[in-house]
Formats: sequence, structure tokens, C-alpha cells
Amino acid sequence: MHFAPRHNWMNDPNGLVHHDGVHHLYFQYNPQGNAHANLSWGHATSTDLAVWTEHAPAILWDDDAQIFSGSTVVDHGNTSGFGTADAPALVAFYTAAAPGHQAQSIAYSTDGGHSWEKYHGNPVLDRGTSDFRDPKVFRYDDGADGYWVMVAVEAHDRQVLFHRSDDLKTWTFLSAYGPAGPVGGVWECPDMFPLAVDGDEDDVRWVLLISLNPGGIAGGSGTHHVIGDFDGVSFRPTTPYPPATPETLVERSQTREQLEGFGWIDFGRDCYAGVTFDGLARHERTLIAWMDNWEYAGSIPADPEARYRSAMTLPRRLSLVRDGEGVVRLRQTPVATGITEERVVDLGRLERNSSPTQEIPTSGRIRISARLGTSQGLEVRLEGQDGRGGAVLRYDRGAARIELDRSRGVEHLPTAFGGVQTMPVADAEEFRCDVWFDSLNDEVSAVEVFADDGDRVLTSLVPAFSGGVLRISTVGGPVEAVSLGIAEAR
Repeated sequence: MHFAPRHNWMNDPNGLVHHDGVHHLYFQYNPQGNAHANLSWGHATSTDLAVWTEHAPAILWDDDAQIFSGSTVVDHGNTSGFGTADAPALVAFYTAAAPGHQAQSIAYSTDGGHSWEKYHGNPVLDRGTSDFRDPKVFRYDDGADGYWVMVAVEAHDRQVLFHRSDDLKTWTFLSAYGPAGPVGGVWECPDMFPLAVDGDEDDVRWVLLISLNPGGIAGGSGTHHVIGDFDGVSFRPTTPYPPATPETLVERSQTREQLEGFGWIDFGRDCYAGVTFDGLARHERTLIAWMDNWEYAGSIPADPEARYRSAMTLPRRLSLVRDGEGVVRLRQTPVATGITEERVVDLGRLERNSSPTQEIPTSGRIRISARLGTSQGLEVRLEGQDGRGGAVLRYDRGAARIELDRSRGVEHLPTAFGGVQTMPVADAEEFRCDVWFDSLNDEVSAVEVFADDGDRVLTSLVPAFSGGVLRISTVGGPVEAVSLGIAEAR
């Protein structure tokens, strides 16, 4: 269910674009090995976001620069002159990364995104600095004359910089956002897009994504989001965060309580650099992220045949919704067409410490619904048939939190890998969540937990388990009723 290349190293998703009915996923890729080096853009395509076909690398590094993260747009209107009005070119923006210098460059494709030519006039935007990177470009149109907007970061300054262009080649500065909010690490991989609140096109907000490393909510790398307004020049958060001062930017340490006051795409350890597809309708805004963490990504043992390192998260459809208190929240819904019809298992009432066992497929989804009664919580154990690997998912009703414990079976994994991850959830009489799981290789499996209808998400690699079982136990009293919906990945 989770895309991974056949061979070699992969990290950030790049250049996500939907064109002529095809989803293109580009990604940071080393064509020569499974270490973080020689960075180029790998390439895969899908018509349904479930089955992917990998292609030859799209844009290759050279002696001058590596090809760091960026984005791709369809140049409708042929503003760049690279294509025609009837056959628009795809234009890719990437950071040309050389020692001590990073600038924004472009390449273009006239065959639907498979072959690319670097622009002879590169770079198209150069600030003369060492950490200016990760351009995300989109078309801004307020009903008057439209233009292109580039969102990029000065990573160590924790600033998002906005520039505009009419032809995708010449850029002028508009404004800056930050530093503010979580600033415990450098800022990377920004994205920004409009979404209608509860589908109301008269109430449209802008969502700004900022990945940071370290300083993530679960430790190591993570992705922060801010909801606000954009007038084509400046971004203004709906709930402004106190600005950071130069003194606090020096390896600033923020408490867990402070971090939970900010918006997060994901509360798990393994969701980073998430960006969205260009070319989809507003109500189809879809995100894919890198399912790993910079604290240990290069240290997890590679597949014995050196096939690949790392995978992507499930594609997620994004929306804005108001909760019961009127707070606007970002909701994520997995886009997964490749699963079987759900098999419903009614476990009925569970007494204290009862542990019914259910066999689960190697890859799929478990929909958990529990009417708690007087119980204080629930524990769900995912593990292999031999009792190895997997993780324990706990719901603490009193604390209104979900925990994911992946500390068992980590002997062959990096020290930073083990431990417990946690996220707050709504307090409710009935506990519900969806758990998506997938066997990636002999070392790790993937678990993605969607709670509160997707308002809270926790993504984590866990010690490998396949052909496994699920065991449920109550905490602090009987659970009135438990139901499972089990679906297998095709």
C-alpha cells in the first residue's frame, strides 16, 4: 500500500502533479546506492493512487549540483514558452544544491513528465545563500489577473519567503513569514493551498505546511501546519503564534505542552516533508509524505539485497472542518482504493483483561469501534504469528490520549527508534479509530492511525510483523461492546 522504489535511497516526495489523468510522484532519490547522496528526482506514476509504476529517474544530479526538493506545475497558458497553448509543458522547480550554495532552478517536460530538460537560464531565483531551498509553486488567481507564487524557505532563519512571477522564470519578492511557532529545527519543504471550510466556498482558508528537523512533535523531524489567510502578497495566520527572537532560535528547546499548542499534520515519528498534488480540484487536495525520520533514516538496516530504503505514507485527502467548539481543523482521509470489502467481527462485551485473538492480513486496515461503558481504556496489540515485532496501541480515556508503543523487538534497529508516541484525541463515550498497516521489508512495517475522523493522525514505522494477529484487552473495567472491521490490501 505504500510506495517504495525498487532499489536505493529515497526521501522527500517532490513535484507531485496530476496531469492527463495520471498522478506523478517524483522523489528524492540516489540512483547509485542506498545512502543519502547523489540526490536526483526519482519518478513513479499511478492512475488511482494505489498501484504505482516506477520509471527511470527524471532529473539527474551532475557535477555542479544535486537536485534537492521542489514542485511541478502544469503551465496552462504557456506563460513560460516551453510548450504551447494546446500542449502545455510541465515545469519542475528544484533546489540546485552545491556546497555552500542553494538556489532555485527549473526543468521542463513536453512529453507528459517523463523526460526533462534543464533550463539554460538557471538558476531562476538566487539569494546567494547556503540554505534557501524547497520551492513550492502554485497559480494564484483572485478573480483578476493571475500570477505564479513561489513558497520557499531560508531554512536556518526559519522563514518562509513568498515570490511572484508572470513567466515562471523571473521572480520578485513579495513577503516573508516567520520565524514563529515551532522553531526547534530548520524549516524545510513548505507548501500552501486553499481549502473551503466544511465545503463552503464562501469560507476559504489557506493552509501553510512547514516541515522542521529536528523539533518535531514526536522528536526528530515532523511537519507543522498553520491555517490563515493569503491575499496574494502576505500570509496571515488566523491564530498568530508569538514570534521567535534571535536568542530563542539558537537550538531552541520547546516543551511537549508548547508543541501541542501548534498544528501538526501527524503526531507520529514517521511523517515528514509532506506536500500536495498540483492539478487536482480544491476538494481533492491530496498529500503524500516521506515515512521516516531523520534521527534514524540512514541507520535502519537496508534490505538484504539493498533493494530500497524508505517508503511513502498513504495518500491523504485534505479538508478543513469545524469541530464541536467551532475550531477549524485540518482533516486527513486516506485515499485507498486497493482494499477488499470489510469483514466485520463483533466481539461483544469484553471483561477485564480479556484478550480475544484475531488473525489479520499482512497489509490492510482495521476499523476499531468500542463502547467503553465504565472502562478506562483499551489496549490493542499488533504482532506477528510468532509474537514478535509490531506495536501496542493504547487508548487512555482519562487522559484522552492514544499511545503507540513500538519498543518490543527493536534489538536490530537504531537506539532512537524505540519508545512511545502519543497524541491527544477527543474525549468520547465511544472510542473509534482506523489503523492502516503494511509489511515493508524484513526490518520494519508501517502503521498509520487515524482518530477523530482523521482530525488526529499518528504515523509510525514499527518492528516488522507480517501474517500477524490482533489482541484486544480492556483497561480498568469491562468494555460494553467492541467491533472490528478488517479489510485486506489487494
